[in-house]
Amino acid sequence: MKPKRIILVRHGESEGNAAGGNYEFIPDYALKLTAKGVEQACQAGKVIQQLIGDETLYVYLSPYTRARQTWHHLKVNIEANFVKAKEDPRIREQDWGHFRKPEIIEQIDQDRDQYSHFYYRIPDGESGADVYDRVSTFLETLHRDFAKPEYPPNMLIVTHGMTLRLFLMRWFHWTVEEFENLQNPHNGQVVVMERTDDGHYHLISELEKRR
Repeated sequence: MKPKRIILVRHGESEGNAAGGNYEFIPDYALKLTAKGVEQACQAGKVIQQLIGDETLYVYLSPYTRARQTWHHLKVNIEANFVKAKEDPRIREQDWGHFRKPEIIEQIDQDRDQYSHFYYRIPDGESGADVYDRVSTFLETLHRDFAKPEYPPNMLIVTHGMTLRLFLMRWFHWTVEEFENLQNPHNGQVVVMERTDDGHYHLISELEKRR
């Protein structure tokens, strides 16, 4: 049965978010949470616990270190709730390819802002469209899981800003323009989708518009 809530969380602040120079020496997948990121993850856990009460939860998470650490700190508040947690590489961050100097990252960000967050392909990495495609196959897995007997009433995805936004785009059939008009969620932000009596999900959390 479909869960009544789909909850998405962007990982807490990482070493990359705090200091872009870390991308020159640390692989993107290995970046860790900062102290602030740990606090954000703990707070997200409290928000989720208040939301679901004593209901159970099934968890999917990105294999990147910062996402796994977010889950580690987040789950302290919902230890009694979650039924199972499993990693899925399809909900990892948009691939950036390799180590990059801060000035190159800044130029890529400028180029992507001018061209398109959806269509611009990072050199040796992915475009938003590429992430959209792998998120689409992840949704197929979700629907198969929903068909399993006694699937929990809540589902949690611990992922990344761009991937989270593309998940919503795919689920709600947003246009490219609608996707482009939104900002990524903040680090540690909890985004909630709720199922109504008609069987459809509605986004009850707000995402900021791009400036």
